[in-house]
Amino acid sequence: MDNEDVCHMDVPIYGDGRVRICGEGELCMQWSYVGKLYNDNLHLKLLSQSINMATIHLSSATSSLFQFDLSPSKHRTKRIPKITMVTNHAQPTQINSSNGSPSLGNANSSVEVQVSDDGVAHAGANSEARKKTKIVCTIGPSTSSHDMIWNLAEAGMNVARLNMSHGDHASHLQTIELVREYNAQFQDKVVAIMLDTKGPEVRSGDVPQPISLKEGQEFCFTTRRGVSTESTVSVNYDDFVNDVEVGDVLLVDGGMMSLAVKSKTKDLVKCKVIDGGELKSRRHLNVRGKSATLPSITDKDWEDIKFGMDNQVDFYAVSFVKDARVVNELKEYLKSYNADIHVIVKIESADSIPNLHSILSASDGAMVARGDLGAELPIEEVPLLQEDIIRRCQSMQKPVIVATNMLESMINHPTPTRAEVSDIAIAVRQGADAIMLSGETAHGKFPLKAVKVMHTVALRNESNVQSGVVCPSLSSHNSHMGEMFAFHATTMSNTLNTPIIVFTRTGSMAILLSHYRPYSTIFAFTNETRIKQRLALYHGVVPIYMQFSNDAEETFARALKLLLSKGHLHEGQHVTLVQSGAQPIWREESTHHIQVREVHE
Repeated sequence: MDNEDVCHMDVPIYGDGRVRICGEGELCMQWSYVGKLYNDNLHLKLLSQSINMATIHLSSATSSLFQFDLSPSKHRTKRIPKITMVTNHAQPTQINSSNGSPSLGNANSSVEVQVSDDGVAHAGANSEARKKTKIVCTIGPSTSSHDMIWNLAEAGMNVARLNMSHGDHASHLQTIELVREYNAQFQDKVVAIMLDTKGPEVRSGDVPQPISLKEGQEFCFTTRRGVSTESTVSVNYDDFVNDVEVGDVLLVDGGMMSLAVKSKTKDLVKCKVIDGGELKSRRHLNVRGKSATLPSITDKDWEDIKFGMDNQVDFYAVSFVKDARVVNELKEYLKSYNADIHVIVKIESADSIPNLHSILSASDGAMVARGDLGAELPIEEVPLLQEDIIRRCQSMQKPVIVATNMLESMINHPTPTRAEVSDIAIAVRQGADAIMLSGETAHGKFPLKAVKVMHTVALRNESNVQSGVVCPSLSSHNSHMGEMFAFHATTMSNTLNTPIIVFTRTGSMAILLSHYRPYSTIFAFTNETRIKQRLALYHGVVPIYMQFSNDAEETFARALKLLLSKGHLHEGQHVTLVQSGAQPIWREESTHHIQVREVHE
């Protein structure tokens, strides 16, 4: 008995639930090991028993990780039980998995778990609420100053987006430098930089002042450059006449206005206004159900991509990707220059939908660009596609951004519509890694308020999301050591309600943990600046730059000290420490390692 692992537990008793007392000194429960459920009788010493609580003495000579199932059950009563685990040894709780078989080690901590009505365990010392869904802000005239970049970052911006459809390289370089200046001030704060290519956009030409289009009037588009009259405006695409047919519906500015094509000549397309409005300079044009026959990456895009490489942006958002070939071409180009920049594909054209799986597989992540997607496809299809793309990205362990019109009304008004608030909430609850602001922060009147609204709505809805639910497609791949390890680390963190501290050189384990959606924050320590910046996009990850010592204990101690000093942790709180991967930090061989520790000054 002395050689066995021992702990005491208070276990809730349910009349016919998952955990119940079967007889004197014996507890029957359902437990899980490597993601599979087994029924077993564990021989325990019953110390005391009341109507709804039993205190037991657990002794386990087996080398298995026992995980109590606290999930909701149809047999479960409405009573909210409390489970207290008290362990009695001097070493931290430890699970070593160098050979793929977890083992239960000794522990010296006391953790209290409160199980709420929804079956979620809320334990230990509650850490300060922290937003997990990331916010991408488009930087433009309203937000390009030093003070605004700082204020946006402090309000919740995680990624600064450079929209190459507007501005020049000089203005975007200024933004990059300001973001870098902000990042240099903090170990535990970071804003990543995303360069969004213009893509093969068809746009109307410049107009000296907005043109009023009224229902039923005739209006023309011409491929001749520089034309701007009350009845005709130029377009920037030479094959525009060839791409449209009589009967097509032209959508202007993402569907804000629409016109029916009535006839065409060599260089002119004559239309009848269906839905009117004000036509301003350089408005986007779509043909409903069609994509322009332009290359996905234009000559201008290649110039912008080179600019991004020269200035080491973190992500490219590639517009109007139609197939995986485009992604592979860009990745080969980046590889030839040894450029470590991830490629986010923007799903916004009708042509991309049949190739969705191959496009996502080739990419490093996706953006659901709902504006153009809703212009090229029936608008009622967009919510279904959004959910589908989020689900696919989750199953592939790739970040996904939901974009366009999220707080559109706040371009001109200080408060959002209720529908916009619901839109943000839906994206958060569907599991998006990030949500994006475009015109709201680029040229809106209330950019800072928009970020604060998005932050508040995301945080409130995250608190009510059943996190930690593992996608079936992830569970089925638990034979992979890294995924199995991330699953168990997440389970331990969820059970004890501890933040996760992961040490990583490549970011891979932090990304895996992010996609398992633990309840608590993932503090990802890395000694690579590029990895710190990249992890800024991932759900629930707080990237922190720190040089690693050759001594693991010294590194652990410095990490905990930093988190204490920054207010991320507090004295007496428990944390789950994770170090793993094919490129281990402190070991010769590939090893996976978890510890649960109590934080002390």
